[in-house]
Amino acid sequence: MRVVQFTIPVARENSVIVQEDIMPHFYNHLHRHNETQITWIVKGEGTLIAGNYMQPFKSGDIYVLGANQPHIFKSDSIYFDKRRKKQVHGLTFFFNPDGFFQPILNLPETKTIKKFVEGTSYGLQAPASKAKKISTEMFAVKNSKQGFRFASFMRLLQTLADIKDWKMLASISAENSFSDTEGLRMNEVYQFTMAHYSENIKLRQVANVAYLTPEAFCRYFKKHTRKTYVTFLSEIRINEACKKILARDYDSISSIAYDTGFTSAVSFNRVFRKVTGKSPRQYLKEYIQKVD
Repeated sequence: MRVVQFTIPVARENSVIVQEDIMPHFYNHLHRHNETQITWIVKGEGTLIAGNYMQPFKSGDIYVLGANQPHIFKSDSIYFDKRRKKQVHGLTFFFNPDGFFQPILNLPETKTIKKFVEGTSYGLQAPASKAKKISTEMFAVKNSKQGFRFASFMRLLQTLADIKDWKMLASISAENSFSDTEGLRMNEVYQFTMAHYSENIKLRQVANVAYLTPEAFCRYFKKHTRKTYVTFLSEIRINEACKKILARDYDSISSIAYDTGFTSAVSFNRVFRKVTGKSPRQYLKEYIQKVD
C-alpha cells in the first residue's frame, strides 16, 4: 500500500525547480511543501482546494500557492477512467522563499518581488487577461539553459509582482496551517466528500472517516477551515453543479440538483445563489456573454 505524505519534500538540486507533468491525472491527495508554487494548467479540468478555498480549475488557469499552503488539484472523475485515455498537462515552478531566495529577496532591487511573495500565503489566481503573458514567460523559463534559467525566473517573478488584479483564494493564511497528522486526516475527509457528494451524507459517516465523534468532528472541521462541514459539502456540490452547467451536461436544472446531492430544485437554487451570488440560469448567461 502506498504511504501518503502530507508534507511533500521537493528536490533541492537547484534554487528553482521546474516540474512538467503529463499524466492521466494530477497528484490526488491534499498536501503541502516548504516551497512557493507557480502552476500553469496547460490542459486539464477539476477542483482546486487551496487552504479553505475551493473552485473549479480548467486549462489555461495559472495559480500561485504559498509556501506550506495545503492544496490539491483534484482532476475530474473522467481522468480516472482508463478507457478514456485522457491526460492532464501542467507546468509548475517551486522555489523556497526562506531558502536560497531569502538573501535575494532582501535586496533593494527586489522589494516589489518580496512583497508579492509575502502576499502569496493565501493563494492567488492570475487574471485571465494576463495568462498568455505569464504562460509565455513560464515557457521561456522552462526552455532556458541552466545558466540563464535563474535570470528568466526573476523576470517572471517581476512580471507577477507587477500584476495588480490577482484573485485571492483562501481566507486562512498558510502560516496558520495544520500538522502533518491533521493534514492526513483532512485529506481523508476531502477524499470521502468528493467521492460521495452526490449521496445523502450523514454527519456520523464523515465523522467516522476522521475517527471522531460527530460533535468533535464539527469542532475540528470548523477550527481548521473556519466553516462548517455542511457549508463545505454545499460548496463541493455547487462546484460540481457549475461544471455541469458550463459543459451543458444536464437535462434540466432539477436534474443537476438531484445529480449533485440536493433533495429538491428549491434547495439547490437557494444554495447555488448563496454560494455564487446568482441563479444557475444567470450563471450560465454571464458565462456565455464572457466567452462570446
